[in-house]
Amino acid sequence: MLVENSKKIVIKLGSTTVVDAKGKFKKKWVMSLIKDIQKYGSGKKFVIVSSGAIALGQKYLKIKKKKIKLEMSQAIAAIGQIHLAGEFQKLFDKFKIKSGQILISPDDTEQRKRAINVRSTFENLFKLNAIPIVNENDTTATSEIKYGDNDRLAARVAQIIGADTLVILSDVDGLYDKSKNIVKVVNKIDEKINSLVETSKNTYGSGGISTKLDAAKICMNSGCHMFLSSGNKENPLKVMVKNKIFTHFLPKISSLDARKKWIISSLSSSGVIYIDGGAAKALFNGKSLLAAGITKIKGSFDKGENVLIVDQNGKQLARGLSSFDSTEINKIKGKQSKEIEKILGYLSKSEIIHKDNMVKL
Repeated sequence: MLVENSKKIVIKLGSTTVVDAKGKFKKKWVMSLIKDIQKYGSGKKFVIVSSGAIALGQKYLKIKKKKIKLEMSQAIAAIGQIHLAGEFQKLFDKFKIKSGQILISPDDTEQRKRAINVRSTFENLFKLNAIPIVNENDTTATSEIKYGDNDRLAARVAQIIGADTLVILSDVDGLYDKSKNIVKVVNKIDEKINSLVETSKNTYGSGGISTKLDAAKICMNSGCHMFLSSGNKENPLKVMVKNKIFTHFLPKISSLDARKKWIISSLSSSGVIYIDGGAAKALFNGKSLLAAGITKIKGSFDKGENVLIVDQNGKQLARGLSSFDSTEINKIKGKQSKEIEKILGYLSKSEIIHKDNMVKL
């Protein structure tokens, strides 16, 4: 089972999996999920993308389910979000597991520079051995609260952090065909698969099968496996692995190839970094680019922009996403990593371009 062999796993929880019909947080079910994470978690990094803020907000405010205007939904989400994060934290604390909250808006995943910052936040939480709890920033949405009822958000998170697997736990066992049998494996989303979309929606969630197929498309193009399975029973991961009841969406390419494609998707570079022979050799051997190997730069660019790396003869060696802007690099080029903080006056990364953000040409 792929879940057992994955290194980074994103788990998306639908509203009905964390909030019951009365609007109460399903503590017992979430505790069983945490036990599953402990069971399969050795050497793995987990991220939880959870819906349910609006549902919990409605319960707290004693607002019965009905059509609510965007502005009011945002206010309800602001109240419910505190409750949702608090419930997760209390349960994780019982298992002595650290957790942290990340609220994400569409701009955070769709804009390259902001996506890089989001990735960095996740990586730092992993270094702290904390499990990120993610939700869309409903309170600042400018259009209908419908990123994809967190399905597409979960897929974007999986894409950004380079996850091996996304597990969407919902109120269905998987994708059903027209004979009501579960489709076991999907290797491409064509007209036949799209024809299976159900338009019906649950009580609290804002999406159906359609948004899950949208999430699958993102994963399949990002080198990430996606599983759609039921979250109706306790210990959902254990049940999914044991019973093998799910729909498995297979990626089209590897996660590494997908990331390379994402990095070089810009038609042009914002600047050029010239490096010496030692740095060129290090890059060839798969190392990150450090300040010490930089001899000069050309152009003006911001942190997170796509830059071209060339040797002293102008030969193109790689393209990558810079961790510093051009002004900062001009100050620290040729310097040792331990000198960067003193020169810039603040603590920053040691790599000018990390190997994970670089593609050799």
